[in-house]
Amino acid sequence: MFDYVLAVLLLPLLLPVILLIAVILYLVQGAPVFFRQQRVGKNFELFDIYKFRTMSNLSPGDSVAFDAGNKSRITPLGRFLRKTKLDELPQIINVLKGEMSFVGPRPEVPEWVEMFRADWEPILAVKPGITDPASIAFRNEEEILAAASDPQEHYRQVVLPQKLALYKNYLKHRSLFNDLSILAKTLKKVITS
Repeated sequence: MFDYVLAVLLLPLLLPVILLIAVILYLVQGAPVFFRQQRVGKNFELFDIYKFRTMSNLSPGDSVAFDAGNKSRITPLGRFLRKTKLDELPQIINVLKGEMSFVGPRPEVPEWVEMFRADWEPILAVKPGITDPASIAFRNEEEILAAASDPQEHYRQVVLPQKLALYKNYLKHRSLFNDLSILAKTLKKVITS
């Protein structure tokens, strides 16, 4: 209920910003302006997460996969949107659709969930969120992975296990007050970085 009410209250404020970013993206990068990717939600239900497109379109014959830590396809405008987290604004649609919460464990792609399925069982008993303690702790995840000799392996062995531990810890202390605190910390990180 909190998520739905907050989304409805924020929508009139965010909609002009979302439309402005969409227009600028279209003028600068062309279509599409939105990026959709399948993620795993509550009770292992698959859903499409929405973001602004921050990468150049694939050329014919290019792989669809985006290697962790590979920033070669990120556009200059996309870099700004990612740094300010404005690329995440379209996820208010996911909140309104009941697929996500404002605060909760970040939804992961099916590949990584299947690899650690037992760890995800308690985590996916709740809706995934736009932000959470792991999002704050790994605000510079792209830089961490880009610096690794094998970004995929570093994500699998180091980053994801730490995220899973943070998700589980969040669930132990989950409360409305804690969620409001995480929202405030996220906003502070976005403003100060």
